[in-house]
Amino acid sequence: MNISKSFIREVPKDLQPRERLLTYGEKALSDQELLAILFRTGTREENVLNLALRFIDHFQNLNELKHSSIEEFQQVKGVGPVKAIELKAAIELGYRIATSAVPKYGHIVSTKSAGEWLITEMADLHQEHLVVLFLNTKNEIIKKQTIFIGSVNSSVAHPREIFKEAVKYPTARIIIAHNHPSGDTQPSPADLHFTRRMIACGELMGINVLDHLIIGQHEYLSIHETTNLFD
Repeated sequence: MNISKSFIREVPKDLQPRERLLTYGEKALSDQELLAILFRTGTREENVLNLALRFIDHFQNLNELKHSSIEEFQQVKGVGPVKAIELKAAIELGYRIATSAVPKYGHIVSTKSAGEWLITEMADLHQEHLVVLFLNTKNEIIKKQTIFIGSVNSSVAHPREIFKEAVKYPTARIIIAHNHPSGDTQPSPADLHFTRRMIACGELMGINVLDHLIIGQHEYLSIHETTNLFD
């Protein structure tokens, strides 16, 4: 007899993860239940729900799973190569779905679409990255470029570095973005000072600075929308 399957059958049918997903939809399920569906079976010692809970506790939070290897998954007792490979594939598929709407060169971009895209690109970076989107007169992306890695209050964060790149292309507008590794999207005084300098230099160069986005873990902040610097 397959003991692991009998364990899950001891749970009332309306509480089993697959049945709950069919009845209530995927958003009603906990992380434990979703992972249990991916794992499918438990072990001789525990059912799949307990295995899923112990697995999540081992990694502390779901974000850690993105950066963990198949070998690290298998360090959890009860997770063998098959479960580890299937989970890794599911995580990668989820990432590809999340980034499938990424604006491509030549596509029209807005602050909202740029912010949502850059969350997927920058949320997990451990250092600050300053990224610039160079746009033409139709707000189509010409180029996306990381200008530097550091801090916006560093001496390398100078407008000339950005506009030196901008004039290489038929740039009419730019969107600036940088991440806060802490996850806090509130702008610092240095962020605001840098934004003022960028706007002023853009006016001199005839290149409109549309926005400066601060990227956090799960959200972004638009300095254009939350301050009067662009008035």
